[in-house]
Amino acid sequence: MLQSKATPSGDEPHSSETNAESANDRISKQEAASNMPSEIRSKACSIEVEDAVLEYPVGPYRRGSLKSSLMSLVGFREQQHKFDFVTALKGVSFDINHGERVGVVGRNGSGKSTLLRALAGVYPMRSGSITIHGDIGTLLDISLGFELESTGRENIYNRGMSMGYSRKELEAVEDEIIRFTDIGNFIDLPMRTYSTGMCVRLGFAISTQFIPDILLIDEVFGAGDGIFANRALDRMNAVVESSGIVVLVSHDMNAVKMICNRVLWIDDGEVKMDGPTDDVLAAFSDFVLGISRNEIPYFMPLRG
Repeated sequence: MLQSKATPSGDEPHSSETNAESANDRISKQEAASNMPSEIRSKACSIEVEDAVLEYPVGPYRRGSLKSSLMSLVGFREQQHKFDFVTALKGVSFDINHGERVGVVGRNGSGKSTLLRALAGVYPMRSGSITIHGDIGTLLDISLGFELESTGRENIYNRGMSMGYSRKELEAVEDEIIRFTDIGNFIDLPMRTYSTGMCVRLGFAISTQFIPDILLIDEVFGAGDGIFANRALDRMNAVVESSGIVVLVSHDMNAVKMICNRVLWIDDGEVKMDGPTDDVLAAFSDFVLGISRNEIPYFMPLRG
């Protein structure tokens, strides 16, 4: 079980931790899971969010300088600026149970991606709690863990370890990741020589190699040419099908409708609506259409 609670005032933010497992245990668990029906493998997974409040500090950024360092030696102290806070999540509460595929929709800046990162344990909360039962896998940042001067093969380990997997686990799947990526001899060249599509291929292959109990996805990204895109879609569908819970943040309403059986509509950091996919998407579409009709056009017609 993974549990996040609000960080007490004055304390350093802390990330959620789980009980450590040996690499052998995790590999054995993954192999056994691949032969086990998803409803059995992940039947206990769940997400519980209660009154979650998350704030971002905003304010002037203080840069150090030689002058300020020298002045501090004689007792001079620069005026300390107070930081203001923007509330990104405002008392959000919901539960997600095994078997649910939940889409998260909303306008830009509404708090969708912030919510997803809070679920992943990336951001500490101001108050409230998030309790996770099950292993979490994420598709949040395709470039996470990559070093441009390292080869693609080396970056399998760089990215994999940044995702929490051990070297032994990654060694067991290295050849499969390379086959799926299908970039030939480039796998042993520095990633600075890669095209954007090749970087996306490698990142996607690593991120979807392991099937988690809970999968968090921030947008659905393209992955190279048409042939690879079809293989990527097949793998994505397989991962979604096998995961106990899927939470998808996307502006692609067709993807949400195809994957999700429930939708959360987030607006200004609050849950505006939570319900069946068709009902919530219809309400959200009407809302967006209403805003579009009331917006002032960028170019006003000249009056003759």
